[in-house]
Amino acid sequence: MSESLENMRKKIQRTEDLRSIVHTMKALAAANIGQYEESVRALEDYYRTITLGLSVCLRGKKASVTPDLEGAAGGGMAGVVVFGSDQGLVGQFNESLALFVERELSGLPGSQKIWAVGERLYHRLEEQGLPVAGKYDVPTSVHAITTLIGQILLEVHLSPLHLFYNRPRAGAAYEQIALRLLPLDQAWVERMTHQPWITYRIPEVIGDAEQTTGTLIQEYLFVTLFKACAESLAAENASRLAAMQQAEKNIDEMLGDLERSYHLVRQNSIDEELFDIIAGFELLQPKKQRS
Repeated sequence: MSESLENMRKKIQRTEDLRSIVHTMKALAAANIGQYEESVRALEDYYRTITLGLSVCLRGKKASVTPDLEGAAGGGMAGVVVFGSDQGLVGQFNESLALFVERELSGLPGSQKIWAVGERLYHRLEEQGLPVAGKYDVPTSVHAITTLIGQILLEVHLSPLHLFYNRPRAGAAYEQIALRLLPLDQAWVERMTHQPWITYRIPEVIGDAEQTTGTLIQEYLFVTLFKACAESLAAENASRLAAMQQAEKNIDEMLGDLERSYHLVRQNSIDEELFDIIAGFELLQPKKQRS
């Protein structure tokens, strides 16, 4: 019985150690979500500045819209960027996204070349027979996102250009998002060019308008990709946080069962020892006293 109690003590200790690890992982996931969400909020003013600049450059452009804006409306080779995860304990994060990408691309004309962010997602897309052209490592911090987006913009030069990623939702959940980055959505361009300006003086572009427009489009792409990457990382950590919360709940239940079993076995052991002492005492008494 003592051996059984010792084993149960070890199980309880291991379970408590596991709960401590899960608690630490929960705290890290929550902290990561905070920093990625903060990075997205920090981009809002810069994004607004870029869109205001584009609204000025595109104002009055109709038939003279540049090829960079129009892109290839159909056919040809389209580029696809997909942000995934390389970490564990995130459930069906990559699998559900890969299936979503497959469904969305099946309805697009022409062929595509896919660049996957994350080796696990890369192999998942390959298994589904999708045309994966290359892969990038998932950034591990906000600062690393800038380097990644710079690489993507240098290497991916296709229009149309599509973007897929998981975006966090309330309740530690996420949803799949599909965006067309290039050519710029015509309805979006119309809204931008017809929105009222913030002052009575409408600004004008000084110098080469086409070059300025191209530069602003590059910045627009950078901000959009950066935001998508940060939101993907926030969704990944939200998924991990949900998994750790469920794991913590299961561990607490397991620990409660182990402690109840331990106390029951310990009480039975004490009772058996008391019975042995009483029985031994009875045997050691003289016969007259026992009678």
